[in-house]
Amino acid sequence: MPKLPVLSGADVICALKNLGFVVVRQRGSHIVMRRGSKGCVIPNHRELKLGTLTGILKQAGITPEEFIKALAD
Repeated sequence: MPKLPVLSGADVICALKNLGFVVVRQRGSHIVMRRGSKGCVIPNHRELKLGTLTGILKQAGITPEEFIKALAD
């Protein structure tokens, strides 16, 4: 498993959009994104902890390799 970088919420949202996720709704600083039946909640903070990012990827059903590749796009 590759090492995940420290990212902001906005960076994670851009990467998930590259993977086909769309923003469904927002309440406060938490943004809900969905692709098909898979959904995830992203806190729109300046810096996400690695455990939070790992949880987001599990919710979304994405491997870290796919996510890192989407960051480069």
